Amino acid sequence: MDTITLGDVTLTRVQEYFGPVDMTPEVFFPESSEEAWQTHSDWLAPDFLDARTRIVNSAIQTWVLRSEGKIILVDTGVGNHKDRPYAPVWNRLNTSFLDNLARAGVRPEDVDIVVNTHLHIDHVGWNTYLDGRTWVPTFPNATYLMPKADFDFWNPANDHKARLGRGNQNVFEDSVAPVHEAGQTRLWDGSHRIDRNLRLDLAPGHTPGSSVLTLESGSDRALFVGDLLHNPFQIHEPDVNSCFCEDPAAAVATRRELLGRAADTNALIIPAHLGGHGAAEVVREGDKFAVKGWAPFAPYTEAPYTEAPYAEQV
Repeated sequence: MDTITLGDVTLTRVQEYFGPVDMTPEVFFPESSEEAWQTHSDWLAPDFLDARTRIVNSAIQTWVLRSEGKIILVDTGVGNHKDRPYAPVWNRLNTSFLDNLARAGVRPEDVDIVVNTHLHIDHVGWNTYLDGRTWVPTFPNATYLMPKADFDFWNPANDHKARLGRGNQNVFEDSVAPVHEAGQTRLWDGSHRIDRNLRLDLAPGHTPGSSVLTLESGSDRALFVGDLLHNPFQIHEPDVNSCFCEDPAAAVATRRELLGRAADTNALIIPAHLGGHGAAEVVREGDKFAVKGWAPFAPYTEAPYTEAPYAEQV
Protein backbone atom coordinates (compact mmCIF):
# COMPACT_ATOMS: atom_id res chain seq x y z
CA MET A 1 0.00 0.00 0.00
CA ASP A 2 2.26 2.79 -1.19
CA THR A 3 1.62 6.46 -1.78
CA ILE A 4 3.04 8.75 -4.43
CA THR A 5 2.71 12.50 -4.82
CA LEU A 6 1.71 14.21 -8.06
CA GLY A 7 1.91 17.96 -7.68
CA ASP A 8 -0.33 18.86 -4.75
CA VAL A 9 -2.19 15.53 -4.85
CA THR A 10 -1.24 12.35 -3.02
CA LEU A 11 -2.31 9.02 -4.44
CA THR A 12 -2.57 5.72 -2.56
CA ARG A 13 -3.43 2.32 -4.03
CA VAL A 14 -5.72 0.14 -1.86
CA GLN A 15 -6.18 -3.51 -2.78
CA GLU A 16 -9.36 -5.54 -2.70
CA TYR A 17 -8.33 -8.48 -4.89
CA PHE A 18 -5.42 -9.61 -7.03
CA GLY A 19 -5.30 -12.83 -8.98
CA PRO A 20 -6.82 -14.82 -11.85
CA VAL A 21 -10.10 -13.86 -13.47
CA ASP A 22 -10.76 -17.28 -15.03
CA MET A 23 -10.31 -16.13 -18.62
CA THR A 24 -7.61 -16.81 -21.15
CA PRO A 25 -6.36 -13.85 -23.20
CA GLU A 26 -8.32 -14.94 -26.25
CA VAL A 27 -11.57 -15.01 -24.24
CA PHE A 28 -10.95 -11.76 -22.36
CA PHE A 29 -9.69 -10.02 -25.51
CA PRO A 30 -11.40 -11.79 -28.43
CA GLU A 31 -9.89 -9.51 -31.08
CA SER A 32 -6.35 -10.49 -30.04
CA SER A 33 -4.17 -13.29 -31.37
CA GLU A 34 -2.11 -15.88 -29.55
CA GLU A 35 0.90 -14.73 -31.56
CA ALA A 36 0.57 -11.18 -30.22
CA TRP A 37 0.36 -12.43 -26.64
CA GLN A 38 3.42 -14.59 -27.17
CA THR A 39 5.30 -11.53 -28.44
CA HIS A 40 4.71 -9.77 -25.11
CA SER A 41 4.56 -12.75 -22.75
CA ASP A 42 8.05 -12.25 -21.34
CA TRP A 43 7.08 -9.01 -19.59
CA LEU A 44 3.36 -9.64 -19.04
CA ALA A 45 4.07 -12.59 -16.74
CA PRO A 46 3.54 -12.93 -13.85
CA ASP A 47 1.74 -9.70 -12.94
CA PHE A 48 -0.68 -9.57 -15.85
CA LEU A 49 -0.70 -13.12 -17.17
CA ASP A 50 -0.07 -16.51 -15.60
CA ALA A 51 2.40 -18.12 -18.00
CA ARG A 52 1.59 -21.66 -16.80
CA THR A 53 -2.22 -21.55 -16.88
CA ARG A 54 -2.53 -18.80 -19.53
CA ILE A 55 -5.14 -17.09 -17.35
CA VAL A 56 -5.25 -13.31 -17.16
CA ASN A 57 -4.42 -11.77 -13.78
CA SER A 58 -6.25 -8.67 -12.66
CA ALA A 59 -6.35 -6.34 -9.67
CA ILE A 60 -9.44 -4.91 -8.04
CA GLN A 61 -8.37 -1.76 -6.25
CA THR A 62 -9.40 1.71 -5.18
CA TRP A 63 -7.32 4.81 -5.74
CA VAL A 64 -7.36 7.19 -2.76
CA LEU A 65 -6.65 10.80 -3.72
CA ARG A 66 -6.05 13.58 -1.23
CA SER A 67 -6.57 16.92 -2.95
CA GLU A 68 -7.36 20.37 -1.55
CA GLY A 69 -8.16 18.94 1.87
CA LYS A 70 -10.61 16.33 0.58
CA ILE A 71 -10.42 12.54 0.41
CA ILE A 72 -11.57 11.17 -2.94
CA LEU A 73 -12.00 7.49 -3.82
CA VAL A 74 -11.76 6.43 -7.45
CA ASP A 75 -13.86 3.27 -7.97
CA THR A 76 -15.00 1.02 -5.14
CA GLY A 77 -14.40 -2.53 -6.34
CA VAL A 78 -16.67 -5.52 -5.91
CA GLY A 79 -17.87 -5.24 -2.31
CA ASN A 80 -18.79 -7.85 0.28
CA HIS A 81 -21.76 -10.20 0.38
CA LYS A 82 -22.96 -9.16 -3.08
CA ASP A 83 -25.02 -11.77 -4.92
CA ARG A 84 -23.35 -12.13 -8.34
CA PRO A 85 -24.72 -15.35 -9.85
CA TYR A 86 -23.32 -14.65 -13.33
CA ALA A 87 -19.88 -13.54 -12.13
CA PRO A 88 -18.67 -16.38 -9.89
CA VAL A 89 -15.25 -14.84 -9.23
CA TRP A 90 -17.01 -11.91 -7.52
CA ASN A 91 -19.93 -13.79 -5.96
CA ARG A 92 -20.48 -13.14 -2.25
CA LEU A 93 -16.95 -12.03 -1.46
CA ASN A 94 -15.90 -11.36 2.11
CA THR A 95 -12.65 -9.43 1.85
CA SER A 96 -10.64 -7.20 4.16
CA PHE A 97 -10.99 -4.16 1.91
CA LEU A 98 -12.13 -1.80 4.68
CA ASP A 99 -9.16 -2.89 6.80
CA ASN A 100 -6.88 -2.09 3.86
CA LEU A 101 -8.57 1.29 3.51
CA ALA A 102 -8.09 1.92 7.22
CA ARG A 103 -4.39 1.12 6.90
CA ALA A 104 -4.28 3.87 4.29
CA GLY A 105 -5.61 6.23 6.95
CA VAL A 106 -9.19 6.38 5.70
CA ARG A 107 -12.35 5.57 7.64
CA PRO A 108 -15.66 5.41 5.73
CA GLU A 109 -16.88 8.61 7.38
CA ASP A 110 -13.73 10.46 6.24
CA VAL A 111 -14.51 10.16 2.54
CA ASP A 112 -15.72 13.34 0.83
CA ILE A 113 -16.16 12.19 -2.77
CA VAL A 114 -16.54 8.82 -4.49
CA VAL A 115 -15.87 8.69 -8.22
CA ASN A 116 -17.39 5.76 -10.10
CA THR A 117 -15.64 5.88 -13.48
CA HIS A 118 -18.47 3.69 -14.78
CA LEU A 119 -21.09 1.44 -13.23
CA HIS A 120 -19.82 -2.07 -13.86
CA ILE A 121 -19.91 -4.76 -11.19
CA ASP A 122 -16.28 -4.28 -10.10
CA HIS A 123 -16.32 -0.47 -9.83
CA VAL A 124 -19.29 0.21 -7.54
CA GLY A 125 -19.42 -2.67 -5.05
CA TRP A 126 -18.23 -0.86 -1.94
CA ASN A 127 -20.62 2.00 -2.65
CA THR A 128 -22.84 0.15 -0.19
CA TYR A 129 -22.73 -2.41 2.60
CA LEU A 130 -25.34 -4.71 4.05
CA ASP A 131 -26.85 -3.33 7.26
CA GLY A 132 -29.09 -6.14 8.44
CA ARG A 133 -31.08 -6.79 5.29
CA THR A 134 -30.69 -3.32 3.79
CA TRP A 135 -28.00 -1.98 1.46
CA VAL A 136 -26.87 1.43 2.71
CA PRO A 137 -24.09 3.83 1.60
CA THR A 138 -20.68 2.79 2.95
CA PHE A 139 -19.40 6.37 2.91
CA PRO A 140 -22.10 8.35 4.74
CA ASN A 141 -20.63 11.82 4.21
CA ALA A 142 -19.58 11.43 0.58
CA THR A 143 -20.99 12.73 -2.67
CA TYR A 144 -20.95 9.90 -5.21
CA LEU A 145 -20.13 11.15 -8.72
CA MET A 146 -21.74 8.90 -11.34
CA PRO A 147 -21.90 9.48 -15.09
CA LYS A 148 -25.54 10.05 -16.00
CA ALA A 149 -25.19 8.09 -19.24
CA ASP A 150 -24.23 4.97 -17.29
CA PHE A 151 -26.86 5.57 -14.62
CA ASP A 152 -29.52 5.62 -17.32
CA PHE A 153 -28.03 2.71 -19.28
CA TRP A 154 -27.80 0.33 -16.31
CA ASN A 155 -31.10 1.34 -14.73
CA PRO A 156 -33.26 -1.79 -15.17
CA ALA A 157 -36.30 0.42 -15.69
CA ASN A 158 -34.86 1.47 -19.05
CA ASP A 159 -34.44 -2.14 -20.25
CA HIS A 160 -31.24 -1.60 -22.25
CA LYS A 161 -29.65 -4.69 -23.76
CA ALA A 162 -26.04 -4.81 -22.62
CA ARG A 163 -23.11 -6.66 -24.16
CA LEU A 164 -22.28 -7.76 -20.62
CA GLY A 165 -25.62 -9.54 -20.53
CA ARG A 166 -26.49 -10.76 -17.05
CA GLY A 167 -22.97 -10.11 -15.78
CA ASN A 168 -24.13 -6.88 -14.14
CA GLN A 169 -27.22 -8.44 -12.58
CA ASN A 170 -28.21 -6.98 -9.17
CA VAL A 171 -25.51 -4.29 -9.37
CA PHE A 172 -27.80 -1.31 -9.91
CA GLU A 173 -30.21 -2.50 -7.25
CA ASP A 174 -27.66 -3.12 -4.47
CA SER A 175 -24.80 -0.72 -5.27
CA VAL A 176 -26.25 2.24 -7.18
CA ALA A 177 -29.91 2.76 -6.34
CA PRO A 178 -29.46 2.81 -2.53
CA VAL A 179 -26.93 5.65 -2.81
CA HIS A 180 -29.20 7.59 -5.17
CA GLU A 181 -32.21 7.06 -2.92
CA ALA A 182 -30.14 8.36 0.02
CA GLY A 183 -29.63 11.62 -1.88
CA GLN A 184 -25.85 11.19 -2.11
CA THR A 185 -25.37 10.99 -5.89
CA ARG A 186 -24.47 13.68 -8.35
CA LEU A 187 -25.22 12.56 -11.89
CA TRP A 188 -22.97 14.46 -14.28
CA ASP A 189 -22.74 14.67 -18.06
CA GLY A 190 -20.11 16.01 -20.44
CA SER A 191 -17.50 17.03 -17.88
CA HIS A 192 -17.33 17.83 -14.19
CA ARG A 193 -14.69 19.83 -12.35
CA ILE A 194 -13.97 18.37 -8.89
CA ASP A 195 -11.35 20.94 -7.89
CA ARG A 196 -8.48 22.81 -9.52
CA ASN A 197 -6.46 19.57 -9.74
CA LEU A 198 -9.10 17.08 -10.89
CA ARG A 199 -11.59 16.96 -13.78
CA LEU A 200 -13.94 14.25 -15.03
CA ASP A 201 -14.72 13.86 -18.74
CA LEU A 202 -16.83 11.35 -20.61
CA ALA A 203 -14.76 8.75 -22.46
CA PRO A 204 -17.42 6.44 -23.95
CA GLY A 205 -16.89 3.07 -25.55
CA HIS A 206 -16.37 0.57 -22.77
CA THR A 207 -19.77 1.71 -21.49
CA PRO A 208 -21.88 4.67 -22.64
CA GLY A 209 -20.83 6.65 -19.57
CA SER A 210 -17.23 5.53 -19.16
CA SER A 211 -15.17 8.44 -17.92
CA VAL A 212 -11.58 9.54 -17.45
CA LEU A 213 -10.38 11.46 -14.41
CA THR A 214 -7.62 13.89 -15.35
CA LEU A 215 -5.16 15.04 -12.72
CA GLU A 216 -3.19 18.20 -13.52
CA SER A 217 -1.18 19.69 -10.68
CA GLY A 218 2.00 21.67 -11.14
CA SER A 219 4.01 19.91 -13.81
CA ASP A 220 2.49 16.48 -13.06
CA ARG A 221 -0.21 14.78 -15.11
CA ALA A 222 -2.18 11.55 -14.70
CA LEU A 223 -5.14 9.95 -16.44
CA PHE A 224 -7.36 7.52 -14.51
CA VAL A 225 -8.81 5.65 -17.47
CA GLY A 226 -11.00 3.05 -15.76
CA ASP A 227 -11.53 0.06 -18.05
CA LEU A 228 -10.43 1.64 -21.32
CA LEU A 229 -7.36 -0.47 -20.52
CA HIS A 230 -7.75 -3.79 -18.72
CA ASN A 231 -4.23 -5.04 -19.41
CA PRO A 232 -0.97 -3.33 -20.50
CA PHE A 233 -1.09 -5.56 -23.58
CA GLN A 234 -3.57 -2.97 -24.88
CA ILE A 235 -0.92 -0.24 -24.71
CA HIS A 236 1.05 -2.10 -27.34
CA GLU A 237 -2.11 -3.28 -29.14
CA PRO A 238 -4.52 -0.33 -28.75
CA ASP A 239 -7.07 -1.66 -31.25
CA VAL A 240 -7.82 -4.68 -29.04
CA ASN A 241 -10.93 -4.40 -26.85
CA SER A 242 -12.02 -6.49 -23.92
CA CYS A 243 -15.08 -8.68 -24.35
CA PHE A 244 -16.98 -6.24 -22.11
CA CYS A 245 -16.87 -3.13 -24.32
CA GLU A 246 -20.38 -2.00 -25.26
CA ASP A 247 -19.28 0.01 -28.32
CA PRO A 248 -16.06 -1.54 -29.68
CA ALA A 249 -15.34 1.14 -32.30
CA ALA A 250 -15.80 3.96 -29.79
CA ALA A 251 -13.66 2.10 -27.24
CA VAL A 252 -10.76 1.88 -29.71
CA ALA A 253 -11.06 5.55 -30.65
CA THR A 254 -11.18 6.64 -27.01
CA ARG A 255 -8.28 4.39 -26.02
CA ARG A 256 -6.12 5.75 -28.82
CA GLU A 257 -7.00 9.33 -27.90
CA LEU A 258 -6.14 8.81 -24.23
CA LEU A 259 -2.89 6.97 -24.95
CA GLY A 260 -1.91 9.72 -27.38
CA ARG A 261 -2.69 12.37 -24.79
CA ALA A 262 -0.66 10.51 -22.15
CA ALA A 263 2.30 10.13 -24.50
CA ASP A 264 2.22 13.78 -25.61
CA THR A 265 1.89 15.24 -22.10
CA ASN A 266 4.04 12.71 -20.22
CA ALA A 267 1.01 11.77 -18.13
CA LEU A 268 0.93 8.70 -15.94
CA ILE A 269 -1.79 6.41 -17.26
CA ILE A 270 -3.66 4.67 -14.45
CA PRO A 271 -6.11 1.92 -15.43
CA ALA A 272 -8.44 0.39 -12.88
CA HIS A 273 -7.17 -3.19 -12.88
CA LEU A 274 -3.42 -3.34 -13.37
CA GLY A 275 -1.45 -5.42 -10.92
CA GLY A 276 2.31 -5.03 -11.00
CA HIS A 277 3.29 -1.41 -10.57
CA GLY A 278 -0.28 -0.30 -11.29
CA ALA A 279 0.38 2.54 -13.72
CA ALA A 280 2.75 3.50 -16.52
CA GLU A 281 4.15 6.27 -18.66
CA VAL A 282 3.79 5.59 -22.37
CA VAL A 283 5.43 6.66 -25.62
CA ARG A 284 4.34 6.54 -29.22
CA GLU A 285 5.76 3.64 -31.22
CA GLY A 286 4.74 4.06 -34.85
CA ASP A 287 0.95 3.97 -34.90
CA LYS A 288 0.91 2.14 -31.56
CA PHE A 289 2.31 2.79 -28.10
CA ALA A 290 4.75 1.25 -25.64
CA VAL A 291 5.50 1.36 -21.92
CA LYS A 292 8.15 3.97 -21.21
CA GLY A 293 8.35 3.32 -17.47
CA TRP A 294 6.32 2.02 -14.56
CA ALA A 295 4.98 3.90 -11.54
CA PRO A 296 6.85 3.33 -8.27
CA PHE A 297 4.09 1.30 -6.60
CA ALA A 298 5.27 -2.06 -5.27
CA PRO A 299 3.74 -5.07 -7.07
CA TYR A 300 1.16 -7.05 -5.15
CA THR A 301 2.61 -10.13 -3.50
CA GLU A 302 -0.27 -11.10 -1.19
CA ALA A 303 -2.81 -13.84 -1.72
CA PRO A 304 -5.80 -12.77 -3.84
CA TYR A 305 -7.66 -11.57 -0.77
CA THR A 306 -8.01 -12.30 2.92
CA GLU A 307 -11.14 -12.70 4.99
CA ALA A 308 -10.23 -10.51 7.94
CA PRO A 309 -13.36 -8.54 8.82
CA TYR A 310 -13.33 -4.85 9.61
CA ALA A 311 -16.03 -4.66 12.30
CA GLU A 312 -17.43 -7.72 10.53
CA GLN A 313 -17.07 -5.69 7.34
CA VAL A 314 -20.03 -3.65 8.50
